Amino acid sequence: MSAEKLVVIGQGYVGLPLAMRAVEAGLDVIGLDVDTDRVKRLASGESFVEDIPTDRLGRALGSGRYRPSSDYADAEGFDVCVITVPTPLRDGTPDLSFVEQAGVGIGPYVRPGCTVILESTTYPGTTEELLRPLLESASGLHSPGDFHLGYSPERIDPGNPTWRLENTPKVVSGVDPTSLARVDGFYRRLVERTVPVDSTQVAELTKLIENTFRQVNIALINELTMLSHPLDIDVWQAIEAAETKPFGFLPFKPGPGVGGHCLPIDPCYLSWQVKRRLGRQFRFIELANDVNHEMPEHVTQRIMAGLNRTGRAVSGARLLLLGLAYKKNTGDMRDSPAVDVARRLQDLGAEVHAVEPYAEAHHIPAGVTVVGLTEREVRAADAVVVVTDHDSFDYDLVVEHARYVFDTRNRCSGPVVERL
Repeated sequence: MSAEKLVVIGQGYVGLPLAMRAVEAGLDVIGLDVDTDRVKRLASGESFVEDIPTDRLGRALGSGRYRPSSDYADAEGFDVCVITVPTPLRDGTPDLSFVEQAGVGIGPYVRPGCTVILESTTYPGTTEELLRPLLESASGLHSPGDFHLGYSPERIDPGNPTWRLENTPKVVSGVDPTSLARVDGFYRRLVERTVPVDSTQVAELTKLIENTFRQVNIALINELTMLSHPLDIDVWQAIEAAETKPFGFLPFKPGPGVGGHCLPIDPCYLSWQVKRRLGRQFRFIELANDVNHEMPEHVTQRIMAGLNRTGRAVSGARLLLLGLAYKKNTGDMRDSPAVDVARRLQDLGAEVHAVEPYAEAHHIPAGVTVVGLTEREVRAADAVVVVTDHDSFDYDLVVEHARYVFDTRNRCSGPVVERL
């Protein structure tokens, strides 16, 4: 008897880990991606996702149960299809074109009894109001009834060594009880715990709540940070003290802004849906967005002021930025505040060098010179700016040899260090 056939549409930070885990669970997996270059790299055994080491990808390829492809015809005869494509914002409006393309592409291969699951972050109602009609139109089948349909929000945290796909609880849903049972049964083969909810709309909202919670609380701390500096109060020490309270408090840390595929985007999906359906504004989200979007400019102004105190103008200064990714220990630069800071400094006439060990070269902003973190580079810089705090950086070397350090992540200490 052949193994169950899984199709994962999208082979990025969400889809590739899911595909690898499914192979290890004994499924035959087709990893579909419209990026033919990405497919070729995967087929050659090259992983571009930090959480998937090359040897793990190699084992999946060697098993014969993982095949990357850009041809939807390879999906024929699938039992389960999971859609993990991006859902970016375009001018403040949700762009679901990738979900639509996936629905149109996989629709002709939907067959009686199969299961389709959407994981892409989106507004409540997308699975049933957008994806289902596309699948039904292309297949001539209906759900519920002929095929099963559900939603399960991705909870991948790139670079997190503790919470991985397998041990992170998985919220699952379906358009009817039978679909929920199929979706739940599928994920039970891959993860330690599933969390069933009553509808796809509840599951879609769950993801937005999780990231809106983070966005709002990060904005609170960022605004406190901007206000504490002129008040000459150490906000980092205050946060550490508050963190000792064993109840009623969760620590959030300030930084140069928010980035990636979740925090700058997901809350806007909820705000957009509330305005579209109810004609009301979600004021917490909009205020949090304003505060967090202000952070790169605040960081830039603080760097300028710090350089001035050392007798150096930002124009013509040589600056060394540590990290360009949106979060530590990954190369993901989508909507990275570090890139925003780099561009603002360039616009002010600074010569920007950067140390970024994870990101691919074609993602580095134009005009930024990538260098290694060496004593020579640190000494040559008028200022070293810790923007993304990768664990691989030698912060002791930085403090020992830098003239001035502006630290947005609280990784350095000493007489030459100024913290955000």
